[in-house]
Amino acid sequence: QAQLAESGGGLVQAGGALRLSCAASARLFRGQHMAWFRQAPGKEREFVAAITWPGGSTAYRDSVKDRFTISRDNSKNTLFIQMNSLKPEDTAVYYCNAGGTLRGSTYIPHRAYWGQGTQVTVSS
Repeated sequence: QAQLAESGGGLVQAGGALRLSCAASARLFRGQHMAWFRQAPGKEREFVAAITWPGGSTAYRDSVKDRFTISRDNSKNTLFIQMNSLKPEDTAVYYCNAGGTLRGSTYIPHRAYWGQGTQVTVSS
């Protein structure tokens, strides 16, 4: 069964840090590019970061470069994103996606393979 499950969200003050995890079934993880997206209230879902299989290349949206780091543990079928220097504008539900296509710095998500999301709230 194909599954993605995010965890690690929470409430943090501006300037703080969080590490999100996305546990995946082997079928969705192995051999697949993966990414993080986020959706703030009233806004469309937006790309945050992506990583290739097995992890040699990454891509980020400009607003999180130098603050967020995407990584993967291929032995545990788990995707991570370390988020430092958090800002109130980073507040959103964060989702992982598996099986998309990475063309240069553009990640096109797979329509079917999304997790349920984890809430990140950054207070000012």
